[in-house]
Amino acid sequence: MTLAQRYEAILGYFRENVPIAESELHFDSPYQLLVATMLSAQCTDKRVNMTTPALFSAYPTPEALAAASEEEVYELIRSISYPNSKARHLVGMARKLLEDFGGQVPSGIDDLMSLPGVGRKTANVVASITWGEPVIAVDTHVFRVARRLGLSRGTTPRAVELDLEKHIPEELRPIAHHWLILHGRYICTAQKPNCASCPLTQWCKSFK
Repeated sequence: MTLAQRYEAILGYFRENVPIAESELHFDSPYQLLVATMLSAQCTDKRVNMTTPALFSAYPTPEALAAASEEEVYELIRSISYPNSKARHLVGMARKLLEDFGGQVPSGIDDLMSLPGVGRKTANVVASITWGEPVIAVDTHVFRVARRLGLSRGTTPRAVELDLEKHIPEELRPIAHHWLILHGRYICTAQKPNCASCPLTQWCKSFK
């Protein structure tokens, strides 16, 4: 099986059987998505969704968050992984949003990455979901699944991102990101992948 055939088969399966795939984070605006995605680094979406209602209630806008202290934010996100650094990044992000972007979440990847605490994965998530940018965010799930399936041999998230974007059509990239994340979250898990229930084994390089 060629690489092109592998992509065609796997994308074809998802397109046919998983026509709807969306972020499991809860948000109502680009600002809330940015905050939730920053909090989700090395933390489950479930835990983030338990934490953000109080945070969004206390700081419903970038202006409100920018006026907060790191200590105040910390108290609301202390159950999240790395709460000290994330509190610092959230406040810094909000202040830079006001200073450089008029309080609006920018659409450009480089602009997003200029915000404190926003790396390429977070920038790609926000740009893809909010603005429909043809990018693929590579988190641990996407990195693992792409390599196991044989969609990429990349040894870094950036290398995997480039491979996926090279072979996945632009119009499919926003949903393909979610296909791979959800597959990694619920089937192709890190420690004990559920190959017996996986519909992709016939095309999976790791399984063969």
